[in-house]
Amino acid sequence: MGRDKASIRPPGWEHTLAERTAGLVAAVAVRAVEVGPGRTSLLAVSEDPPGTGPLAALAAGWDALAAGGWRGAALVVATDLPFLDLATLRWLADHPDGSLVPLAGGRPQPLCARYSAADLDTARRLVGAGLASMAALLAEVSPQLVEAPDPEALRDVDTPADLAAAGLDGRRASAAGRGGGS
Repeated sequence: MGRDKASIRPPGWEHTLAERTAGLVAAVAVRAVEVGPGRTSLLAVSEDPPGTGPLAALAAGWDALAAGGWRGAALVVATDLPFLDLATLRWLADHPDGSLVPLAGGRPQPLCARYSAADLDTARRLVGAGLASMAALLAEVSPQLVEAPDPEALRDVDTPADLAAAGLDGRRASAAGRGGGS
């Protein structure tokens, strides 16, 4: 992206991507943590060392939740999902058991998913073994893969071109209304 995705505030939006994501997660989760530098009002923790990738971030978040006494399933949500909505998060949170990784157009979206406590423990073990990829976790735990009710809600923005294509760089104001409401 060339800049911190969490601090992006699309034109016309009240909140940054990180603040918006934190608000959505807090609306459906009993406990929530931010893995990062503290860009939101959530308790912030960091992976060790910082910047070691999404699997390490997932493990750090799980460690923080477990330290607070949480032993249930947890949602994992990346901050670069500008069209994520409460319906999608409730669908994940209300999943009855095990881990659920939604598919968007047939592609797994492991950074907007629900993981069981056992699978989160596996993530911690994989990080301890030196692995950094979410693909390693998916291969190890075999979550349920289910097509998301709204694949557009899982559309991420990884590059300036993605941001422009989503209409969130100020060039196409019509798309900004969809993601900016929270």
